[in-house]
Amino acid sequence: MKIESRLAQIGSIQEPKTGAVSFPVYNATAFRHPKLGESTGFDYTRTKNPTRSVLEDAAAQLESGDAGFACSSGMAALHVVLSLFSQGDHLIVSLDLYGGTYRLLEKIMTRFGVTASYVDTNDIDAMSELCTPNTKAILIETPTNPLMMITDIERVSAWAKSKGLLTIVDNTLLTPFFQRPIELGADIVVHSATKYLGGHNDVLAGLIVSKGKELSEQIGFLHNSIGAVLGAQDSWLLMRGMKTLALRMERHQYNATRIAEYLLEHESIEEVFYPALPSHPGYEVQSRQSSGNTGIFSFKVKDARYIEPILRHIKLIAFAESLGGVESLMTYPAVQTHADIPLEIRQKVGVDDKLLRFSVGIEHVDDLIADLDQALAAAKREIEEA
Repeated sequence: MKIESRLAQIGSIQEPKTGAVSFPVYNATAFRHPKLGESTGFDYTRTKNPTRSVLEDAAAQLESGDAGFACSSGMAALHVVLSLFSQGDHLIVSLDLYGGTYRLLEKIMTRFGVTASYVDTNDIDAMSELCTPNTKAILIETPTNPLMMITDIERVSAWAKSKGLLTIVDNTLLTPFFQRPIELGADIVVHSATKYLGGHNDVLAGLIVSKGKELSEQIGFLHNSIGAVLGAQDSWLLMRGMKTLALRMERHQYNATRIAEYLLEHESIEEVFYPALPSHPGYEVQSRQSSGNTGIFSFKVKDARYIEPILRHIKLIAFAESLGGVESLMTYPAVQTHADIPLEIRQKVGVDDKLLRFSVGIEHVDDLIADLDQALAAAKREIEEA
């Protein structure tokens, strides 16, 4: 069955008693036991909930994994995965990284003796130099947030396996509709499901999908023990959002590509970071390992003085954090999503005071271009008159 059909049919056949095509929300926190020593399979909702189970099974199938785990946020999902590691363990991590992930690694995991080194994950030699007997895993974002760097998942996963390392891939920006890292050799996939999977800026959620029985059992133990689980109502909202994922991702991709091409030619824009553009250094790898592109990209203006008036003058596009919803959002990574990353690291990868990140929604692309055009024009006038 094609992925479009599997998405649309999430939860539609799992309720045989009533035949409900929208799976019910089970708000119960406790479930009756038939008798001593017997269970319906559901005992306490933190451990297992019928609504969440349908979502988790769908996530595992979509990502070609063996088990899925729905969490209370994307960061909760990452925290569960990072709890696989113990004092003295070391991770190799993508250099360009979401600020929240960096904060979790450097402010929380270091308290427990887990350390990380940051590197361009396409540089096998650099990773080999960083790899020690204590290195346990490699954590990849691809595309990265916000500079859209692309990692060859198959190549890196093969290298990691040769070293006995786990490969963890954050697949938030492409979703299983466009990219399935486990099929390329990854062991674990994580999502901030708040973003494209939910798709409507109305549910906070995270997903983990794992490959392999032993690894899945370890993550299942941590998921239950930590209690970073998704509630029944939010599980239902996430399933509802995922039903339209295929349609939305196609529109996100179309709009983002058109707008990136427009900005590439604009006199006020210095650089556009979007892997759908043939000029992008990761274009060939992205084309090989993914069937499409995300709806988010970043761009640099030629003068940092453009930033404030652009954000003040956009009208249809909202100046707001987050990404992946049907509404278009623009944010300023240096002081918002990546503020927790030290200045020297941000500057090294290019997250500077001229960079804006644009999460392109599903509005009509002509309206979005018109909004950008008027905001850029207004910013230019203000700078020239200053």
